[in-house]
Amino acid sequence: MSTNENNSPVSKPLVGDAPWLDFDAYVFDIDGTLLNGRDLVHYHSFQGALREVYGCLRDITEVPLHGNTDIGILRATTRLGGIDDAVFEERLQDALAWMRTNTAKNTAGFRAEVCPSIPVLLEILQERGKLLGVATGNLEEVGWPKLAAAGLKHYFKFGCFSDLHEQRTDIFRNAAFEARKRLGPASTVCFVGDTPNDIDAARRNDCPVIAVATGIHPYETLQALSPDFCLRNCEELFTA
Repeated sequence: MSTNENNSPVSKPLVGDAPWLDFDAYVFDIDGTLLNGRDLVHYHSFQGALREVYGCLRDITEVPLHGNTDIGILRATTRLGGIDDAVFEERLQDALAWMRTNTAKNTAGFRAEVCPSIPVLLEILQERGKLLGVATGNLEEVGWPKLAAAGLKHYFKFGCFSDLHEQRTDIFRNAAFEARKRLGPASTVCFVGDTPNDIDAARRNDCPVIAVATGIHPYETLQALSPDFCLRNCEELFTA
């Protein structure tokens, strides 16, 4: 039994043997898929690291954010600021440490809006014995606090983040490996994401993908990339 915004009971829908339930593990992106942030905690951690570590005064809003990774965002922004890649690499660990420390000081400021029907979906998957994980471009010490602020962290058994991987494809590969390490090498791992990059990363790892248009990308944009399932939001899983 889940609850609505007023904490009143809401019956979970009967989904039967829907084809999207056929997989052994489900690995979710965070931003735009599970939740949308309504705060500036992550933004300020970026801007502070850029300023304090790199002396860069450019703004991360000048580069692609959705479907990117924290390291990728830092690299693209410092390039705009004329910082050489060699300098970027030399100072990267200091920049990531700055972001982690700053985020840890400000976790109380996270304000997360959970995407439609996500708690119901996670409860159904959990009750059916599915392994749940996250694969995100966030740093680990950014991603977990976001999920905690949204009240979703307890659903997930593992997470793969951008601390060691700049490319989303590598993060997804690591997530598939982690899932199969727990369930066996023949286990099926389905990714859930809201960007073209999520679809591409799942495809490059030979995994099925559910695309959901709860981020900035329209349904039509995602559908054109032929994910295994494409939704305007996760509520459609229960109404189709």
